[in-house]
Amino acid sequence: MQLKGDAANRTLRVFRRLSRFPFGKLIYSKLVNFYAPYTGTIRAVVTDLIPGRCTTEMKDRRSIQNHLRTVHAIALCNLCEMTMGLMVDATISPHLRWIPRGMTVHYVKKARGMLSGSSWIDPDALAPGNQTVPVAIRDMSGDIVVRADIMLSVSRRPDRDMRVS
Repeated sequence: MQLKGDAANRTLRVFRRLSRFPFGKLIYSKLVNFYAPYTGTIRAVVTDLIPGRCTTEMKDRRSIQNHLRTVHAIALCNLCEMTMGLMVDATISPHLRWIPRGMTVHYVKKARGMLSGSSWIDPDALAPGNQTVPVAIRDMSGDIVVRADIMLSVSRRPDRDMRVS
């Protein structure tokens, strides 16, 4: 029996365990930032994580703004990649692995204020081959400020017995 996202997945298990407590989602987000330090520069908080969906939030701060005093394009891309990556980690079967291959980004509107990222996919769609995962970032009025499609290469994990030490 192949376990999907739920029982097999440490990313999801730790989120569920910590999110039950006050400040648990913030603590989880700090752990993500520790394990992926560049991602930590945007200080995003994971607000929801289930197989097939992840939502995040990021505050507009001076350290992530450009010269126009809007959120910098690369900070927005970083939020897209973080949101998508956690969602895929929480969804993918344990016998598979993934790596991003590219990202197409559409900047729809200037990004200001609190931003919310979301990424989603049908859990059964994560099969070996090339996959495209959508991400949207919205401002507090609900308007989309960024749309992204992140291309992934999904492959089977090598058998442990076949790996060379």
